[in-house]
Amino acid sequence: MRTVIRSAKTLGSALREARRAAGLTQLELGQKTSLRQATISSLENGEGGTLDSLFKVVTELKLEMRLETRSTSPADLDEIF
Repeated sequence: MRTVIRSAKTLGSALREARRAAGLTQLELGQKTSLRQATISSLENGEGGTLDSLFKVVTELKLEMRLETRSTSPADLDEIF
């Protein structure tokens, strides 16, 4: 999966998609990361959570995050939307 993340909501959707692809419920992912199901739900809804919680989820789902300079070319923006 390669997704450009530019908001908490987009990040949450990507986490939800990865969790479902892994065949996990929010409760199961919470148990694997020692986080509450409500925390997983908050992350997936783009409503918050700590960086520590985010990295626990990213690690468990075998994802990685990269920071890159934001593209401003119209062609690149069209791919996102």
